[in-house]
Amino acid sequence: MRFQSKLILLFGVLLLLVIVLLGLSYEYMLANTLRQEIGNRALSVAKTVASMPEIKEAFADPQPSRIIAPLAETIRVETNAEFVTIGNRQGIRYSHPVPERIGQEMQGGDDQEVFEGHSIISEAVGSLGPSLRGKAPIFNDQKQVIGVVSVGFLIKDIQQTITSYRNKIIVLVLVSLSLGIVGTVLIARSVKKAILGLEPAEIGQLYREKQAILQSIREGILAVNAQGFITLANQPAIQMMGLNSQQDITGMHISKFHLLEVLRSQQPVFDEEVTIGGNVLVVNRVPILDEQNRVIGAVASFRDKTELYRVTEELSRIKDYADALRAQTHEYSNKLYLISGLLQLESYQEAIDFISTETDLHLNHTRFIMREVPDPIIAGLLIGKLNQAQELGVKLELDEESSFRQIPAAIDRRQLVTIMGNLIDNAMEAVLAPGAHARHVKVLLMDIGEDLLIEVEDRGAGIPPEHAEAIFQTGFSTKAEGTRGYGLALVKQAVDHLGGYITFSDHPLGGTMFTVSLPKQADQNKGR
Repeated sequence: MRFQSKLILLFGVLLLLVIVLLGLSYEYMLANTLRQEIGNRALSVAKTVASMPEIKEAFADPQPSRIIAPLAETIRVETNAEFVTIGNRQGIRYSHPVPERIGQEMQGGDDQEVFEGHSIISEAVGSLGPSLRGKAPIFNDQKQVIGVVSVGFLIKDIQQTITSYRNKIIVLVLVSLSLGIVGTVLIARSVKKAILGLEPAEIGQLYREKQAILQSIREGILAVNAQGFITLANQPAIQMMGLNSQQDITGMHISKFHLLEVLRSQQPVFDEEVTIGGNVLVVNRVPILDEQNRVIGAVASFRDKTELYRVTEELSRIKDYADALRAQTHEYSNKLYLISGLLQLESYQEAIDFISTETDLHLNHTRFIMREVPDPIIAGLLIGKLNQAQELGVKLELDEESSFRQIPAAIDRRQLVTIMGNLIDNAMEAVLAPGAHARHVKVLLMDIGEDLLIEVEDRGAGIPPEHAEAIFQTGFSTKAEGTRGYGLALVKQAVDHLGGYITFSDHPLGGTMFTVSLPKQADQNKGR
C-alpha cells in the first residue's frame, strides 16, 4: 500500500473513532441531562400541586375527585405532562388522564417513601406504561401526610426526544467525518507533493545514499537554509573550515564562515577564491529554488587550493622531468657523437678519458646518494634534482657530510618529498633570477640524534626584510606571473604535519639558507 493510501486510511480511521466516540459521549450526556431535567420538572410540578390550598381543602370534601380531577387535568395540559395523578393516603386516585381510572388504586409501588414525607423522582411502570415520575407528599395543617401527587412523563416520549437529538448528532458526525476525509485527502496530497511522490522507504534509502556520497567525496559540501543556518556539512567541509572533525556545525549561522554570498547572490558562482579558517578555498555556489523560483537555501562545495596546487605541481614536475629527459637525451646524443668522432679520428685516449670523466661524475653522485640516502623515494628525488640542475646550468651540491640513513618508517615520505622538492626548486629559481650572486645551491641532510635536519642554501638575491613575515603565507609571492605563492606554504604545512619547525637566515656570502628540523618520534597528528 502506497504512503498516500496509508495516510488517508490512518487519518480516516482515527477521525472516525474520535468523532464516533465524541458522538456517543455527547448522546450519553444528553440523555442523562434530559432525564434529569424532565425528572426535576416533574418533581417541581408535583411539589407545586401538593402545596396548592385548593388541593388540600378538597381532601375534606365528601367527593374530593369532583374538585381535584379538573384542577389536575388543567395542570397536566399546561405543563405537557403525560399525567398528573393525585391520590389519598390509601393510594386511591382522585385524578387521572383517563377518567374511568379515577377511584382505582395507584400503580407503580413507589409511594411508600412519599407517604413518609419525602419528595422523590422515580422510574416505574404505571397504568399508562413505563414513566419517569416526580412525586411529592400533600400535608395538612398538622404537617401530616394526607395524600400524594404524581406527575409523570412516559419513557417512550423521552426516548423519542433522545432519538430526535441522536439523529441530529448522526448528521453532525457524518458531516464532520466527510469534511475530515476531504481534509485528510488534501493533507495526503500535500505531503506527497512535498516529498516529490516518494515512498518513506525510498526517502530513507536516498538519505542513506546521500550520507554515503557526502562522506565519500573529498570536496567540502555545505548546505544552508533561507535564513542562513547550516543544515548539512560533511567532514571535509568541517576540516577545511579549521574546526574539530567531531564538531557538529548544523544550526550554526553561515556568517561565522563568511559565506553569506551563497544567499545574497542568488546566482550560481563557480571557482571563486575565499579564505576560511586560514585556508584558501575554491568555492562553487548554487542556489536552491522552489516551484515559484524563490531561493530557499543554497549549496556550496569547496576545495583546498593548496591541494589543487599540489596536483598542478606534480603535473608540472612530471613535465619538467620529461623536458629534462629530452634535454638529457640530446646531451647524451651529442656526447655519443663526440665519442664517435674521436674514435673515427683514432683519438682513442681522448675518447677513453672523456668516457671515464663522465662515468666517474655520474657514478660518484649515484654511489654517494645510494650509500647515504638508502630510502629509494628520497634518493630518486635527489638524483632527479641533480639532473634538473645540470640541465638548468645550476650547480646543485649535496654536502659530503650528509647522512639520511635513519628515517623512521612512521614519517610520511610524501611530506619529506614536498619539503625537499619545494625548497630545492625555490633555491634553483632564486639563483637563476636577476641579482643572484652565483648559480650555486647546496643541500645538507642529517639524521643525527632524535631529529632529521634538512638545510638548503642558495646564492640568490635573498629575502627582503619586509617580506620575512609573509613568505609562508598561502598565495604570497614576489613573482606576479604564473601559479605562485604555494611552494613555501606547502613546505610549512608539511613541516607542521610532521611536528617540526622551519627557519631561514641570510647566507654570509649572499642568498638564503632554510633549515628544517623534524623530530623522529613526534606526534604526527599535532599539526593536523
